[in-house]
Amino acid sequence: MSNYLIRGATFPDGTAKDLAVENGLIVEKTENAEVIDAEGLRLLPGLVDLHTHLRQPGREDAETIETGSRAAALGGYTAVCAMANTDPVADAAGIVEQVWRLGREVGLVDVQPIGAVTLGLNGERLAELGAMAESAARVRVFSDDGHCVHDAAVMRRALEYVKAFDGVIAQHAEDPKLTVGAQMNEGEQSAQLGLAGWPAVAEEAIIARDALLAAHVGSRLHVCHVSTAGSVEVLRWAKGRGIRVTAEVTPHHLLLTDELAATYDPVYKVNPPLRTAEDVTALREALADGTIDAVATDHAPHAREDKECEWAAARPGMLGLETALPIVIRTMVETGLLDWQGVADRMSHAPARIAGLTGLTGNGRATSGAGAHGRPLAVGEPANLTLVDPSARWTVTPDGLASISRNTPYAGLELPGTIVATFLRGRPTVLDGKAQA
Repeated sequence: MSNYLIRGATFPDGTAKDLAVENGLIVEKTENAEVIDAEGLRLLPGLVDLHTHLRQPGREDAETIETGSRAAALGGYTAVCAMANTDPVADAAGIVEQVWRLGREVGLVDVQPIGAVTLGLNGERLAELGAMAESAARVRVFSDDGHCVHDAAVMRRALEYVKAFDGVIAQHAEDPKLTVGAQMNEGEQSAQLGLAGWPAVAEEAIIARDALLAAHVGSRLHVCHVSTAGSVEVLRWAKGRGIRVTAEVTPHHLLLTDELAATYDPVYKVNPPLRTAEDVTALREALADGTIDAVATDHAPHAREDKECEWAAARPGMLGLETALPIVIRTMVETGLLDWQGVADRMSHAPARIAGLTGLTGNGRATSGAGAHGRPLAVGEPANLTLVDPSARWTVTPDGLASISRNTPYAGLELPGTIVATFLRGRPTVLDGKAQA
């Protein structure tokens, strides 16, 4: 393993200084190091994604752990949480261990599996939560993402069960009885386009119910891909009462609106749907003030036949790993809503803490099989790092992305910020903007 001296990088607090890396750790100084000139570049702790669809096993025509890991590294990530809606569903110890081991073999990012809450994502019987928690993957987050755990009794039992190992239930907040046949956000645009609407209350009602359940049993709740202004208000209320709830927002919900559905281009179809400009403003403000804790990509690759078809038949979802940080720079940093310390918190520290990826509990026991992420940029800490050129601009081209799939909503869009280098435990996974083998 080579030693590195990152010279003159600007840290999140605005100070410019050198950082030395040796044997996978940040050290005070090192000898015979490869020097990386980082003057004018921003140094961040390696980014952590709470919400990634890697599609393996089952849909390797859309993405694999290898291609998804490469996209993540190129996006500045050192750890991603792989969602459970694979085929077979990751609802047992053997499946999450398979995903975890494949991630280790690829070695570009730490792949931390998320386990299903219910068997087969069917919302009826709890999956093997304890067995997944005790497996080599050390699963701590459980989600039926793509489906809501809509039965309140099942949700309560899940919240109670994970208390034993300080786990968290990550809910896809969508009352299915209110979204039957829904194709886009319910509002003026859906009425004009003649598409069935997905009402905001379908999300907000589930968040309110689950926050009350979490308070009742004293457990941890995480809300996936928050998309409405009303949801923000529910979260503020819940946090104000001391309920143990965290939440994430996607880059696409920070930038895009439901007006794009007027193109009938299925690349803009996503679940939850793109909302109004007023919702976008509320989400940005909530991320800035900490009501929403983290940015998560909801990276959702799809094969061409599942996306390049008529709107009603298209699968919902968008690529997100390689464009997440640039979108956050555009929507939050360039607008003055977040400084770079805020970026480090919302895209590294907070998601790592929520997912149990910081490495150790208060009593010194390991919390995860994926190592320590979201840690301070300090001597003795693992060298999980991201170097960003905030002044660079680039234009998104679908064929230029690392994912197998091409369903990016940003094709042709110029974005700020490029990833110059990513280090996983001191080993470069990206150098000079190129993925390393």
